[in-house]
Order: sequence, then structure tokens, then C-alpha cells
Amino acid sequence: MKVLFISPEAVPFAKTGGLADVAGSLPLALKRLGVEVYLVLPFYRMVGESNLEHRLIPKELAVPFGDGALTARVWESMTEAEVSVYLIEREDMYDRPTIYGNSRGDYYDNFERFTFFARAALSMAEMLSIKPDLIHCHDWQTGLVPAMLKGTLRDKRTLGDPLTVFTIHNIGYQGIFPAEKLRLTGLSREEFFHSEGLEYYGNISLLKAGIVYSDAVTTVSPTYAREIQTPEYGMGMEGILRYRRESLHGILNGVDYRLWDPARDPHIAAQYSPGNRGGKQVCKESLIRETNLDPALIKRPLLGMISRLDAQKGLDLLLKVLEDILALNVGLVILGSGDEKIQQSIQEATERHPGCVKVTVGFDEPLAHRIMAGSDILLIPSRYEPCGLTQMYALKYATVPVVRATGGLDDTIVPFDNETGEGNGFKFEVYETKAFLDTVGKAVDLFQDAKAWERLMANGMREDFSWERSAKQFRTLYELLTAKH
Repeated sequence: MKVLFISPEAVPFAKTGGLADVAGSLPLALKRLGVEVYLVLPFYRMVGESNLEHRLIPKELAVPFGDGALTARVWESMTEAEVSVYLIEREDMYDRPTIYGNSRGDYYDNFERFTFFARAALSMAEMLSIKPDLIHCHDWQTGLVPAMLKGTLRDKRTLGDPLTVFTIHNIGYQGIFPAEKLRLTGLSREEFFHSEGLEYYGNISLLKAGIVYSDAVTTVSPTYAREIQTPEYGMGMEGILRYRRESLHGILNGVDYRLWDPARDPHIAAQYSPGNRGGKQVCKESLIRETNLDPALIKRPLLGMISRLDAQKGLDLLLKVLEDILALNVGLVILGSGDEKIQQSIQEATERHPGCVKVTVGFDEPLAHRIMAGSDILLIPSRYEPCGLTQMYALKYATVPVVRATGGLDDTIVPFDNETGEGNGFKFEVYETKAFLDTVGKAVDLFQDAKAWERLMANGMREDFSWERSAKQFRTLYELLTAKH
């Protein structure tokens, strides 16, 4: 089976979030299962500035766009695992400091940039005669691909007759743009701009286009697939998702254990494994020194948080109970960036509690690994969380997650039962301060029981959320679709 992956980002080429991890890791896992995968993404400035090897394909690509056509260049590269990668280059669209926008907001021409990318990816497949059996599209930036295959490209045979799968990584990002931009897509207004098409309250939604016109829709965890069919989590898309519920599949994201494994992590002070966890204490002591926290915390619980600093991630809950949490005689290390007011409030807490709280604003990949290894407890009190990867990383690093029961957090964390010794963390249901504080308190109390805590850490380290498991589910879905086709 031949699958074309179309994604706005993928590691190691370009990354802003978890989508890049999926688009970079899943093709490798699929390849191991015998699926022939090709990955295409834009040639951003960060790609050109990297040390990644790529070579120019001599033939220029002509891409239909609006009433005319624009040209692009195509670069070919390959991942370490020999997955073929194609990069669409057009300097005026992708040669920018960041991928989607800057501190003032999204780029004004994101509709043009990703409409062009969607059509260019298909034109590239035509030019190279790839003829995929299936095209797997990721998030709103690729939502026009299924629509184009049912519109302007439906009678072309140069692509073959590919099926489409559309993955929603976060339904909060919907790609909404003014209706007058539809002419740039080449799609007929009469056929596509209506309530059962890509029209969304008078605008265009590229996310909705992907949902409506794909052959199957997936999202990143089973619980999130159920949640987004409700008004609380669907963010206006719940109606169309309920309509497509027979074609909606929740497949849990995986973790790349090549990058996140304390037994071979180059960023941490001491490596450790399920059979020899002694290095974890070394990592905790090293993190306390690095962050200038009170050395007495070596014997007390050290809480970590690696997160975007905004309300979706539960930072409003944390701020409301921060003083109460610190009163539990714990330390707190935070790494992240986001809402400026939240950042300021957390910085003020650092000033009020020197030696107990350390905040690093921004993102530092090696520091993220050191916090993961050096913390005893990881806080993830998200308002909603499509999948979440940090709780899965935490389990592998014997760091106990405290999570809210939503999305992938609910699917991966099982409350610890001290009587049976079963479970891998702590979670609370209702999004409120008391529930969060009580659950943190339970974790802190259990930390005092060394035998139970050792059992809890061992349970977490035994969990397997590797991409191989997820890839098997995707391959099964691909095979079911092609069999029906």
C-alpha cells in the first residue's frame, strides 16, 4: 500500500507542537509494517537553516491557483529511517521566521499559503507519478485536499483514485477565513459553499472541509473522538462530527521512545531503567541544583510542569491553588510560554517563594528532559487535551502524572489503588480547583509511603505507548477503506 502524508509540519524538519511529532514518527512506524509512505510539507526557512540534507528536483512545479497558476520548487529529502520527504518551496509564502504567525497574530495570508500548499502537494504527486492508494491529511492546513479531490481533480487520473483520511489534532484550530477567498481554491461555490460543505457561519472553514470531504476522519485519542461530538468540546463542529460518527475513529497517538527513554537520554544527569532506577534520584538532585531550589526538596516531592502557559492547559486552576499546593511543603519547576498575564503571575509566585518555585519562560528541549527525569510528579490539569504526550513521557521516566480526566489523559492514566497496587497515576474529573488540589494532595501523601511509591513508579515504566501499536490501527483502517473502495 502506498500512502502520501500531507502535513504542515513534521520532525525533524519543522515543529511547533505535537502534530510534528505525529507526522514525523507515524510514517516510520507504518514503514516497519510494510506501508510505503511519502511525506510532504512546506520548505520553511527553518528547514533551509537546518543541517538536514535535501536536493532540488530539477523540474519546476506549476500549481493551479485562483484564475491562474504559480510555480514552486520541490526538494527531496529522507529521514534517518529512509522515509521519502518532499518539501514545497515558494519563498514569498514559506521563507519566514516562524511557521504560522508572530507575536502580533497569524500571518494575514495563511489561507493563501496553505491553499497553495494543498494544491502543490497534489501537483507534486502528479509530477512524480506517485499515485498513492491513500492520502493522509493533517489538521486544517490540509483540509482542502479531500475537497479538491472531489472537485477540481475528481476526473483526473494522473493521481490514480486515492482515498483520504483526515486527522484532527486539535479541534480548537479550525482554519476560518472570509468567504471571498474561495475563488483561490478552484472549487465551485455552488457545489462546495453551503452548510453541508465547507461553509461555516458565512465563512470558510478548512477544518470542516477536511471533515466533510474525507473518506474517514481520525483524531488523536478514543476519548477525544467522543468528546468532540458534544457541545462542551466540539467548538461548533459537534454537529458535523456526529453526522460523520460512523467514519470517525479515535486512535491514540504514540511516543517516540528513541527520543524519550531515560535509559539512553543524553540530556539527563544519569540514565536509569526499570531494573535500575537509582539514576532518577541523581536527576532530581541535579535539577534542584540547576534551578537553585532549596536542597531540602531532595527528600520532599518535586512537582514539574512542561506546558503551554494558557487556560486550555489548566494554568488558571494552578494559579488559583498555587499557594495551597506550596503549603504542602513541595517544590515546583515550570517550563513553558504563552499568555503574558499567566507568565507574569507565575513569575510573581517565584519572587514570593524563592527556593520553592522556579519558572523558565520559553522552550528548552534539553531542560524539558531534565525536568521530566528530575521531577517526582508531573502536573497536567488540562481543561481539554486531545491526546497529550507529556503524561506518556512521564510514565517512562518514573514521574507520576496528576491529570484531569479528559481526552488522551483519560485514556492513558489509571488512578493508583494502594490496596491492589494497580494504576499508574492520579486523575480528577471535574474542572475545578478543589478537585485539582485534592488530587495533588493524594499524590503528595502517597509520596511519603516509599514502598507504594516504588510500585507506582514501576507500573508507569512498564507502560508501552510506542508508535507501533498506533501504526497497526492506522494500517487496519487504511486496509478497511481500500477494501470497501
